[in-house]
Parts: sequence; structure tokens; C-alpha cells
Amino acid sequence: MRTAIFSDIHGNLAALEATLIDIASQAPERVYCLGDLVGYAPFPNEVTNRILLEGFETVMGNYDDGVGFDRDECGCAYKDPADRELGHQSLAWTKAETTAGNKAFLRTLVPEIRFIADGRRVLLVHGSPRKMNEYLFEDRALSSFQRHAANSNADVIVCGHTHMPYTKLVGGVLFVNVGSVGKPKDGDPRACYAVLDFTQEQPVTFRRVSYDVAATAEAIRRSPLPDKFARDVELGGSPAPAQAR
Repeated sequence: MRTAIFSDIHGNLAALEATLIDIASQAPERVYCLGDLVGYAPFPNEVTNRILLEGFETVMGNYDDGVGFDRDECGCAYKDPADRELGHQSLAWTKAETTAGNKAFLRTLVPEIRFIADGRRVLLVHGSPRKMNEYLFEDRALSSFQRHAANSNADVIVCGHTHMPYTKLVGGVLFVNVGSVGKPKDGDPRACYAVLDFTQEQPVTFRRVSYDVAATAEAIRRSPLPDKFARDVELGGSPAPAQAR
């Protein structure tokens, strides 16, 4: 079963639309979304409406939880005070802009999705099998992956949240991070998603999709959102060169 899985759109409508066109070209049997539809970019309603219209089964992300339930925190676990302040600005603006109907939809999203693909038990989550806002970075301690592998009752665990794609085999369990459609952090500004096909020798393919990054950055700059979010989109989340800071 050929399956397309994407995550972390974060209000970036142009990236989502380009990704959906590319997904259609891959002709998957199923398409899933791992959440974080909103935040950081100025199209939370348009993105949410599109996901609702397409009818994709969707996992709840921490930002969907924060906006859907009008929480004071988005669960982003900021370590830098400056980033925390920027995050508060994003959450406050997104909560104010997202319609009541779309917030109601965000509240209906599920914590996990399970299915069987070519004999593999696949578990879809946003952050980790334990918490929606747990960051499973590729270089996290092996013991953390081992615990999830042992306790998740799955052969494949697919997540997002870090915005950085990778695959990692631990304890016979394949971990797949599908990256981010709307806010990559691996230095490549193109949208990213994954196609899973366990009939192939290489079962995971990461697809990078070009879209109008400049137009999205300009839309962010026209909104009350911080300019840093526009720079993040332009740079794929990589630090700006010293002369550009």
C-alpha cells in the first residue's frame, strides 16, 4: 500500500497546495496528515479548510491543540526567551484569527492513527507515541528510541514536530520523521513529505516540493506576525549569515 504522509503546514497555504499537487502525482492509496495545521504563517483558516475539504485523516499537533482549545501555551517547549516571546505572538494572533468553526474542527483531531500496510503495523503520531509535543530528533539518545520501539506495538512509527526528515531503525522498528510542509528547519526551504511503500527495497521516499516561498514570506511580512517567521520560510529554518543578521 503506497501511502503519502505530511505534517507541520503551519498556516503556509502555498506550500500545502504545491504539496497536494505533488502527492496526487505519486498516486498513493492513502494520504495522512500529522497535524500542526496552524501557526507562524497567515493562512490558518485557509489551510484548515483545505484539510477539512480533502477529508484526510489527521493527527492532532500541539499547535492544533493550543489554538483549538484556546490555550495559553502551544506546547512548543521554547528554550530561548526571545523565541518564546515570538511564539507567544504567533499563538495569540493565530487564536484571534482562526474561526470558531475551524477551532472546533481542530479539537476533533485524534492523538494517533494506526493501520496495517503490507503486513507492517504503522503508528502515526505528531511528536512521539508518548506525547504530542515530544521532540524525537534523529540524534536523540538511543535509549529513548528503544523505549518507544519496545512499548508502541508498532513496526513503523511515523512522526513530525521537529520539521527535520529522517529514517532510523531501532530495535526492529522503523522511525520515520516526515519533515515539514510549511516550515522546514533543515536548511531546505522546499516543502517536505514522505511516501511509504513497503513493497520497495527502499520503503521511504522523501519528496521536496518547490513553491512560491517569496510570496509566502511577503504575506507574513504584510501580517502582524514577526518578520523572523518570513526569514525562517526563506532560509528553511537555517541561521541567517552573520552579515544578514
